[in-house]
Amino acid sequence: MRVMMVNLLNAFADFVFPRTSIISGENIDDANSNQYISDDEINSIPRVTPEDLDELKIKVLSDHCFSVFAFRDGDDFSKIIYQLKYGGMKRLGTFLGRLIGNELRNNFEPIPEFKLLIPVPLFKTKVRERGYNQSDHICKGMNEILNIEFKSDLILRTRHTITQTKLTREERLLNMKNAFELNEKFRDKIEGKKIIIVDDVVTTGATLNEMINVLKENNCGEILACTLAMAR
Repeated sequence: MRVMMVNLLNAFADFVFPRTSIISGENIDDANSNQYISDDEINSIPRVTPEDLDELKIKVLSDHCFSVFAFRDGDDFSKIIYQLKYGGMKRLGTFLGRLIGNELRNNFEPIPEFKLLIPVPLFKTKVRERGYNQSDHICKGMNEILNIEFKSDLILRTRHTITQTKLTREERLLNMKNAFELNEKFRDKIEGKKIIIVDDVVTTGATLNEMINVLKENNCGEILACTLAMAR
């Protein structure tokens, strides 16, 4: 009886509030893999190229880099990121995390060696404003696929930083300097451990590099910097 009621309520919700794509605004078919973006639209978003990844390896000072999509301001992927950050769609982050998890499992051979999964943290005031950290939810989705331990508070954001969007590379570096520190209760936990840092997008690499510096200073093992997308 309870299952029947749930199904009826879901059917009513779909009738009153049909699932629509956050990219096109068109209705999403029931057979679609998710309720946010049509599978055709996901498949049409540009993927990173080998040349993109070579550029990423220059920007980001980790041992390994991985990203799935490539984007420019105003394109379809920018709409996804906007809803993920500012539209309250934290479950979208979990879906995208599962997508990355599958991509990593299929394309990154050393993945079983990595033991910790950590998000880029937000400062506490921004978490209160937004209600969540989108990178936490990406990590949760990745954890469902990879079963790698997820620690949301291993790295702490120690000060507020202004948005990076309109800053030059030099301004981004200065903005992020000394913005993170290791949570002392995990100091002994990371020694020699291979760690995945997760963020939504990477532009100059300034944020990731500050986190990488903190982890390396505390004797972690290899680091994989993993993002949903990289800016072109």
